[in-house]
Amino acid sequence: MDQFPVMGVPDTGDTAWMLASAALVLLMTPGLAFFYGGMVRARGVLNMIMMSISAMGVVTVLWVLYGYSIAFGNDKFDLFGDPTQYFGLKGLVGGNAVEAVIADPEVGIEAVEAVFIPLVGTIPQTVFVAFQLMFAIITVALISGAVADRLKFGGWLLFAGLWATFVYFPVAHWVFAFDGTTAEKGGWIANKLMAIDFAGGTAVHINAGIAGLVLAVILGKRLGWPQSPMRPHNLPFVMLGAGLLWFGWYGFNAGSAIGAGGIAGTTFIMTTVATAAAMLGWLLTERIRDGRATSLGAASGIVAGLVAITPACSSVNVLGALAIGATAGILCALAVGLKYKFGYDDSLDVVGVHLVGGMVGTLMVGLVATAEAPAAVSGLFYGGGVDQLWRQAVGAFAVLGYSGVVTAILAL
Repeated sequence: MDQFPVMGVPDTGDTAWMLASAALVLLMTPGLAFFYGGMVRARGVLNMIMMSISAMGVVTVLWVLYGYSIAFGNDKFDLFGDPTQYFGLKGLVGGNAVEAVIADPEVGIEAVEAVFIPLVGTIPQTVFVAFQLMFAIITVALISGAVADRLKFGGWLLFAGLWATFVYFPVAHWVFAFDGTTAEKGGWIANKLMAIDFAGGTAVHINAGIAGLVLAVILGKRLGWPQSPMRPHNLPFVMLGAGLLWFGWYGFNAGSAIGAGGIAGTTFIMTTVATAAAMLGWLLTERIRDGRATSLGAASGIVAGLVAITPACSSVNVLGALAIGATAGILCALAVGLKYKFGYDDSLDVVGVHLVGGMVGTLMVGLVATAEAPAAVSGLFYGGGVDQLWRQAVGAFAVLGYSGVVTAILAL
């Protein structure tokens, strides 16, 4: 591991885009606070917003101490990264710059001075730390929607810290840590299984979705549910939150290119296409099922599309993005009603939107991925057989199983 962190001169364009992307992803958490805050009853709005905002505090402290190292340190036992490698971000900030002399004939001089710093690809590793931190924050915050009106604030803070430590950080290592980037050996889903999860369909959405389901079952139902209608108290809040989430999601997906190039452009447009298709799919489902489309349905459809395209935005073409978005919009609209059939009180539809949407997007990579997309893999419908499909399924169900079991242990 002596060669890590990799030292070099960062690309200023890529660095600027990644700084902006990190800020965009951070904006998603206040956006989620508005989205969730508008969906609860009036008496629970401040607690709901605080559950999202407090995740920014808890997760940030743990991330810089040991979370980043567990996620992106050298692999241990195919489970987690070395928690000591980057503990407290050692070796990444402070007086570790190396003066170097490099030839630069283009500017007409023999040599210029450059400062070598720790890199991930072409960006400073500190920027990568910040970018991935925002993923950790939003993942923890997502869970809160399943426990609205039932979990005290102090209990939430304790759970958030434990869940980030024992569930999110290891799963992020499996999915996001590629060999030879921040350490010699990365996670098994990314490097051995080679499932495609470009920006977190498994690590973020399936992970948070199953955790929300487990908590909803363990904590039980809200008093009066489902007999009493518990309608959203502020639909403009919900719409504002959905808009902020859509805006911030461009940092989430296009930022996961870790650079300002063609991959970022492709993922940006695929994200837009799938989200639009999902919104329309959800509204159509409401119109057929209920006789009318709703503003809450439009907002929920937007989020469902964003969730579903997250793992797939680097591996599909426009037709694939349309298919994933439309499928997610329809299936998630149907799935949010399952809580009434099975009796679990998923207050704000974390299961129906994030778990189901994450599964749809992750599995459909195995169907509609095309070799012409940046990920360069082919799904079943593009002549690739079932090879990529089984990889996607194993990755999805591995995260679902691990997160479900550990969340249950933490909650009990």
